[in-house]
Amino acid sequence: MHIESNLVAVAKRENNKKRSYLIVNPLQGKHVPVSPGKSLEIFEMLANKVKLAYEDEKILFIGFAETATAIGSHIAISVGGKYIQTTREIIEDVNYLFFSEAHSHATEQKLVKEDIESVIDEVDRVVFVEDEVTTGNTILNIVNILKENYGDIRFGVASIINGMDEESKKIYQDMNIDCHYLLKTNNNEYADIAEGFTCNGKYVVPNFDVVEVSTLVIDGHMDARRVQNADEYLVAVENLWDKLKQSINVDSSKTYLVIGTEECMYPAIYIGKQIEETGCYVRTHSTTRSPISVSNDEGYPLHTRYELRSLYDDERVTFIYNLDKYDEVIIVTDSKLQEIKGEYSVVNAIGISNEKLTLVRWS
Repeated sequence: MHIESNLVAVAKRENNKKRSYLIVNPLQGKHVPVSPGKSLEIFEMLANKVKLAYEDEKILFIGFAETATAIGSHIAISVGGKYIQTTREIIEDVNYLFFSEAHSHATEQKLVKEDIESVIDEVDRVVFVEDEVTTGNTILNIVNILKENYGDIRFGVASIINGMDEESKKIYQDMNIDCHYLLKTNNNEYADIAEGFTCNGKYVVPNFDVVEVSTLVIDGHMDARRVQNADEYLVAVENLWDKLKQSINVDSSKTYLVIGTEECMYPAIYIGKQIEETGCYVRTHSTTRSPISVSNDEGYPLHTRYELRSLYDDERVTFIYNLDKYDEVIIVTDSKLQEIKGEYSVVNAIGISNEKLTLVRWS
């Protein structure tokens, strides 16, 4: 079992009156650069708990956007079953099941209704995958919606961190919803800890200057925002890597950064792990919608914040934290739009410290 200091770093949310703090997991591969192998090791530990609990069941796994999409993908692949992630993106010509994440900066979450209906009668259980569960209210929102629409369903929850209090745990027990996790936390002091930090880190404003970047368009994209067979999704990600490695020369003497974009996390972590296995020093993390304060105070996880535009929507403000210098940087995105501001802003941010950069568009 990993001790709390390895899995929990408290940060301060910016301009969020609903919850002043954010739990940053340094091993998750989202906000903090991390070895991709260490991220997948943590994901696999959680997957093993799910395997033991539901050995003979057919499962639909639902990973929560943004931060749990990679965890959900890996657990579904490791355990086997169907997989879909929640999304905040717009998918054309579908209907949605809407629910909310009340404490988040971007509260709207949704699932493709037709996709849920296509598999709900084929599975024995729905397992929600999160990075951290505090009250469990967001999951209860979608549980109630699924019950209203599809009747009696068995549920489970898998999260790296569980901070539910006794009252919340009792609600879940009464509803026969199992909770599986790696670390139990008491979140009572986190708000005070966050308030104690000074927001004296480095804030870098967006730069939309035109910049040349090596772009690779690789086909075979499989969208986890739509329900997929987990094993087929893995094959698609493996094929992405097989095609990418034909265009890059991996050198074990070099350092690499592999960046995902918002909800598209797992392919970046997977590619990072493949490069790491050749003996390279590799780090991975992702862009995010989360506006988090940065600080130089001791023990604070995020020190530099780069404000970007989204590769999915030029008008959406996004961020990346703690960029460093590497020999090569690879950005992996499944954005279908040629969003110029988004592309330029992320390339310019990375280009402050890095010269060799490749943008991979999985299409």
